[in-house]
Amino acid sequence: MTDFTSTLLQVVAAYRGQGSARPTSETVVNALLQAEKAAKQQRLTYPLESLLGKWQLCFATGTKKARQRGGIILGKGLYVPKFVAVQISFSATLDQNATKGDIGNQVQLGPLLLQLTGPAQYLGKKNLLAFDFNYLLLSLFGRMVYNQPIRSGKVQTEDFYDQSIAKLPFFAFFLVTEDCIAARGRGGGLALWIREN
Repeated sequence: MTDFTSTLLQVVAAYRGQGSARPTSETVVNALLQAEKAAKQQRLTYPLESLLGKWQLCFATGTKKARQRGGIILGKGLYVPKFVAVQISFSATLDQNATKGDIGNQVQLGPLLLQLTGPAQYLGKKNLLAFDFNYLLLSLFGRMVYNQPIRSGKVQTEDFYDQSIAKLPFFAFFLVTEDCIAARGRGGGLALWIREN
């Protein structure tokens, strides 16, 4: 087992409350960068089926624009507090290539639930999942407050699969295990999710 794998599994165990000490944010960011580098070097690919299910966000980094170089640098990264349930889910539609599906992203804070859903397309050779949110559900104390299509998405669902991936938000997955998944978003940030039990 590599150092970065054991670090990330330690994160999963600590987040689930299984007695492990939580690695520092800097240690987690370094482990994610090592995992990303290893995936590129080994040209790892993951099938869409390995992403299906519900995943709880446990760690994420932001990005900052670097003034001198004009590039993007990673923020420090932080553990997502457990009282804020941030969950992502993936499901597949039955198509020949097993590349099309749906994505759901939801945040629950006490009685408030915000859920975004939309179409997704997976490019297995690049471990790239492009998506677009086009439906919003908002509920408070279990009562539906808003449940409508939204136009924050770039395209309608019917047109989604004809769009260039370069124009859509995406996640580039570089680590997929039974317990966790990790990806870099289009904006450059890193995220680590753990499988919902």
